[in-house]
Formats: sequence, C-alpha cells, structure tokens
Amino acid sequence: MNPLKFFAPRAWVQGAWARDVLLTVDANGHWCAVQPDATLAQRSGATLLGGPVLPGLVNAHSHAFQRAIAGLTERRSTTGLAQNDDFWSWRDRMYSVARRITPDQLEAIASFLYAELLLAGYTQVCEFHYLHNAADGAAQADPLDMSLALVRAAQRVGMGLTLLPTLYMRSGFEATGLRDDQRRFASSPESVLRLVDGVQEHVKTLDAAAAAAVNVGLAIHSLRAAGAPAIQALAAEANQRGLPLHIHIAEQTQEVQDCISHTGQRPIEWLLANVAVNARWNLVHATHTTNAELQAVQRSGAAIVICPSTEANLGDGVFDYAGYARLGGSWSVGSDSHVTRSWVEELRLLEYSQRLTRRKRNVAAQTGSNASSAAVLFESALAGGHKATALPLGAIEVGRRADFLVLDDQASALLGVPADHVLDALLFSSPEARFSDVFVAGRPVVPGGHMGNGSAGGAVWQQLKQDYVRTMQQLWA
Repeated sequence: MNPLKFFAPRAWVQGAWARDVLLTVDANGHWCAVQPDATLAQRSGATLLGGPVLPGLVNAHSHAFQRAIAGLTERRSTTGLAQNDDFWSWRDRMYSVARRITPDQLEAIASFLYAELLLAGYTQVCEFHYLHNAADGAAQADPLDMSLALVRAAQRVGMGLTLLPTLYMRSGFEATGLRDDQRRFASSPESVLRLVDGVQEHVKTLDAAAAAAVNVGLAIHSLRAAGAPAIQALAAEANQRGLPLHIHIAEQTQEVQDCISHTGQRPIEWLLANVAVNARWNLVHATHTTNAELQAVQRSGAAIVICPSTEANLGDGVFDYAGYARLGGSWSVGSDSHVTRSWVEELRLLEYSQRLTRRKRNVAAQTGSNASSAAVLFESALAGGHKATALPLGAIEVGRRADFLVLDDQASALLGVPADHVLDALLFSSPEARFSDVFVAGRPVVPGGHMGNGSAGGAVWQQLKQDYVRTMQQLWA
C-alpha cells in the first residue's frame, strides 16, 4: 500500500499553527512524515484538505449506555426527597436503564453515540464498561456479549475504542456484596481479566485496519466498589500486561466522607498509600482533592480524567484545575454521561468553571507557557490521551496515529478571525464550528461532514438514527 499524502494550508503541529504542511500516512495508519512549508512541487499529488487541521482528541471516559438518559433526568423529584436531588438520586435513575438494557440495545445506543463523538472531533473513546451480566444478574450465555456489543458499535462507525472492563464487587465500603439493582455489575479480578483476554482474542479475527483501532485496559469502579486485595491484584495485572488502568475517585463529598469514616484517609490518600500508583493510572474526576493530594498524584506519574459537563450536571463540584496545572499535572478529558458530546464544550466549561470560582480570566493561560487559554487546554488534553489509552495518539507527529480533524473555516464562529486565533475562536465563540472531515488512522470516517464513506454517508447516519430511536422507544415505552 502506497503512503497517503495530504496537504493542509494550516495544521496544528507542536502546539502551534504551521503553514503549507505536507502530511504523509504510512500503511499502518501512522504519520511517517510531517513537513511544514512544503513547496508546490513537493505537495503535487497530495489530497488538499479544505480547512485548518487539528489532531483528533481522546474521549478518556465514557459510559455509552448513559446516552439513553441524556435529557431525561432534568426534572426535580416528586417524592419527599426532592430537596436532596444530587448524584445519588441521579444514580438511582440511571440504574433504571442499567438494569434493563440488552446487548442489542447497547450496540444501537453506542453506535449512535460514537458517531456523535466522531462528528464532534473525538477519534478514540475509553469505554468504562461495567454492564457485564444479564439483566437479572445471572451470567450471560456468552460473557462477552456486552463487551463485544461495544466493539461492534465502534467498528460500525470507525471510532477508535479502548475498552475498560471494570471491577465492581460491592455496593459500599461496609458492604460485603452488591445491591439487587447492581447485580449485573458483579465481577471479580479473574472475570474482568477473562473479558480482557476474550476481547483481545476477538480482535485477532478482525482485519488489520479494524484491529488497530481497538485496544483494552482495566478499570476499578471506585474504592467503595472493591477492597484492597482486589484492587492490588488488578493493579499488578495492569503492570504485568502493560495496560492502562482507570478508577473513579473523589467525585462526590459523600464518597470522601465515607472513605474517611471507613479507612481514616481521604480516597486519593488511601489509594497512594496502599497501591503502587504509577503512570498507568488514570484517576477519573478527583473533584474533591487537597493540594497535597494533587502534588502526590503528579509525583506518581498518574493522570486525572476531568469530565466538566457531567461534573456540572450532577452537581459534583469544580476540580482544582488551576492548582493541578501549575504543578505540571497530566490530565485528559471525558464526556462520561454524555449530556454533551463535544470536546469543545468540555474544554470551554473547564475554563469557565475556573473563571467563575476564581473571578479571573484566561486561567489556563496563567498556568502554561502559551498566552492562549485554548492552546494550553487543547495541548494538555491531547497529551493526556496517551496515558488514558496507552496508544500513540494526540499529535500530528511522526510515529503517532494519523487521527485528524478538518475545521469548517466558513463556520460563523470562525469568519474573519485572524489565522492565529482560530483555535481560540473554536473554543470560546458560539455556536461552535463543525468539523467538515474526520480521519482515524488516515481513513476518512466523517468525509464531508457525513458518517460513512462516499455517497452512502447520509444513509449510514439515517440508519444509526433509526436504530437509536427504536431503542429509545423500547426502553422508555
């Protein structure tokens, strides 16, 4: 297979806009040459890209099934606990879908979601997956049914997928098992590792291009969901197998209080004291942290996954981004419950939450070496994608996977904006610009703004929508 060549009048290279960039993709879907200031003769025969080019971004935290409740939990409770509407009451509503969803329904929802994420400029998604068993809590006839539904969904639309089979053993720190409405989450270190092995075997049956877009990692739901021996065992396996490891931690104040009551330590304090946390770890949320904890996370090499829209929607609180960024902490971004599917909106909300709480402007820019808040946020989120996936993603750079986005520079938010300010306008001017083309591993997955290749793109999108609507009607009839 001959290398693919693209020409970008402007492309985001090494944290800044480069001009007249010749981009070459090898047979494995990785960048093999990135040449700014290419001459007319050098770019002869290259495919012209019709707008500014950005690297694709990793969505580092997803629960695909929760797309089915986006917009359906925004009314106050009519029970006597209405005044206590918070994460925990939202969780009970979320369980109403988690208890019932079938593998086919999960595939339909995830396919539509992953298409939405691609359209919004995500090119890899980390799926934090804990719906392992049948609806009644019994083992599935095929234990891989739910996991492979997610793999098929990603393959259907061309999304890169990092599947994270998740350990979930108990309902709380003092519990010995799960509640009835959590039975389908039940797992052990051994069963989670069997899922990893099974998915890896399945990937071997795919063609080379499809297989390259799927990898696996491990996840622990939370400290309240597993005890020290199980957490330590899974961490050891992640190290031995070279896998990324994710965990929800310190998302809500009650979780922090419960951890202190049970262990005498705050969640991140306990984790760092009891487990050999290293660069494979990704701590999801970490909303309620002390400066000392953030310093310890940074020293460990671990990363934090920030999910601004979900943390705002659930009333979790505001992560100390400014404090962590000043320490040089690594982080990525995720859309979690998918109340929004746009990384632009996530990064904008991350910055605005800091401005609101600190009553300052351009908070991100104050923590980095670039004067642009958008550039600091985007570069940091790109860099965190590698830790979240253990894949060579997040840059237009030789050796990285050729995931890239082409901005529609005729979008109203970008019209008349000086070239060097296009990224700033993308993040901080609404309505946000669209991506006219999205590529994963050098292959067009959203050509001309449509799902699928060529003239079939519109039909693919229509089928995804029909399948999604039918599934929603089944779930909410």
